Amino acid sequence: MRTLLLTCAVALAAAPLYAGYIERACNNSQRNAEPSTCSCIQKVADIKLSRGDQKQAAKFFADPQLAQDTRQSDNPSKERFWLRYKAFGVLAAENCSTS
Repeated sequence: MRTLLLTCAVALAAAPLYAGYIERACNNSQRNAEPSTCSCIQKVADIKLSRGDQKQAAKFFADPQLAQDTRQSDNPSKERFWLRYKAFGVLAAENCSTS
């Protein structure tokens, strides 16, 4: 029993280390988002975006121009990504809004 409790305590203490790409980018951004909002957005990302898509989308927090460039790209791969990202954004707004 003691080993189980110790294992659970270590897992809970380490949980922030395992935040996803989106959650980390959100928490580190200059937008002053609540940690609970960033966590919610990550949960939506886990449902709607692949790990690679999450990694790409996380870059938008530090470089909004990259999002604009991706949106306007004629590259078919970027166009497909943008459609997935846009669907993710809609779902995140519906589920993680603090207002």
